[in-house]
Amino acid sequence: MELEGIRHRVATLNILINCFCRLGVLSFGFSTLGKMFKLGIEPDVITFNTLINGLCVQGKFAESVTVFNEMVRDGYQPDLITYGTLVNGLCKIGKTTEAIRLLKKMEQGGFQPNAIVYNTVIGSLCKDRFITEAFNLFFEMNDKGILPDVFTYNSLIQAMCDSQKWEEVKILLSEMVGRGIKLDVCTFCILVDAFSKEGMVSDTQKLIEEMIKQGIEPNIFIYNALIDGYCLRGEMDKARKVFDLIINKGYVPDVFSYSIMINGYCKARMVDEAVKLFHKMSDRGLTPNTVTYNTLIMGMCQVGRLCAALELFEDMVACGQVPDLMTYSIMLDGLCKHGHIHKASELFQGMQKNGFQLNIVHYTVLIDGMIRAGHVTGAKELFSRLATKGLRPNVYTYNIMIKGLCKAGAPNEAYELFRTMEKDDCLPNDCSYNTMIRGFLQNKDTSRARQLIDQMVGNGFSADISTSAMVVDLLLSDGTDLLRSGKVDTSEKITGADVK
Repeated sequence: MELEGIRHRVATLNILINCFCRLGVLSFGFSTLGKMFKLGIEPDVITFNTLINGLCVQGKFAESVTVFNEMVRDGYQPDLITYGTLVNGLCKIGKTTEAIRLLKKMEQGGFQPNAIVYNTVIGSLCKDRFITEAFNLFFEMNDKGILPDVFTYNSLIQAMCDSQKWEEVKILLSEMVGRGIKLDVCTFCILVDAFSKEGMVSDTQKLIEEMIKQGIEPNIFIYNALIDGYCLRGEMDKARKVFDLIINKGYVPDVFSYSIMINGYCKARMVDEAVKLFHKMSDRGLTPNTVTYNTLIMGMCQVGRLCAALELFEDMVACGQVPDLMTYSIMLDGLCKHGHIHKASELFQGMQKNGFQLNIVHYTVLIDGMIRAGHVTGAKELFSRLATKGLRPNVYTYNIMIKGLCKAGAPNEAYELFRTMEKDDCLPNDCSYNTMIRGFLQNKDTSRARQLIDQMVGNGFSADISTSAMVVDLLLSDGTDLLRSGKVDTSEKITGADVK
């Protein structure tokens, strides 16, 4: 154009900027803006809108706000598209408060936000669980004569379902019908998913029937939600019928469909059925994801089939699925609970080598496994390393250590740990007291057991069945310190009304 002597126009350069933005080369877009200034061509609102939109598409929301501010500062007047693009961008990065401020700024600038802009902010508020603010904006829309649409109602219905406010859901649905707004696939998906998660499968079935009546064909998401509802209720036969039904209808179950069914079978301890479905996934050309593997590994661990769990773990790595922290946590827990402490220790070291951020729960699981396996010394060493790792033991960690030390015939060391709890701002609970009292009684230290019983009752805790039984046995035996001391009143409290 320049060689032919044809003058550039703002419309032509705007097209060029739009092309650069769509291609994702924003630097060229901004270079073109610089060229406009050099050529003395005044950019217009379309120029800035294009650049702001390009930045938002690339997730550069902070930069888009900067361009907006510079645009206003230099005297360019934003339009409805400018505000709408920015509001959408701010909501996407969770800056809903700033989006609301921009909404007010629009009105001050003489622009009336439309339903799309309101829907964006209402949707963001609902996601952030600012329900009151979302409804205030909804009422503001109505007051200004801006009619809400199906998108507005879907956001509010989703929020009410998440809060389990079923009456409000009914009111919103009634309003939609009253205003002649038809429920769309998204509305049905929200309702079906919510009802299924609550185990309200009869309501879910009615919704699906209503969908079909309205000529809306249920999609795979709808059927997955119904299957999940049956699985949550443990009704695996019904879940399988729906699963088979969708295949017969010509739908292809996805990885999520299989994962739901596998999870349901595992929870029902029907792991063989889960394994069959797992193998069918491969037959249908589907690759199990990390969630699928984690679910089946957990199922195997729960029924004590550790070899099968380890095989799945190895298969997962071989198939290119990277085990995540949840995978390792499930394996660690399973190995520890079933006494495979050597393999658990190896796995724990592997977790550290792979750069996983281990928390107190992981350490507590391994400490518990060591105690169960009789490796008290190893448990003590691991416990002593917590401070160097920047971790603080919780009440469960302390209780496990106290129990292990008492079982190993070291009640004094256990009691030292018990006294340390308060210093570490970790108050002993009823389990801590009962464990320590039983430790003293098992080691024939009835005097300190009696003192701790008084302290426990004074702190509002009571004995569990095991502690009560031990106290009763001591009361019935001859020559115990409890009987000689005359402290029958305390033991009566323990073995009487205060017993859990």
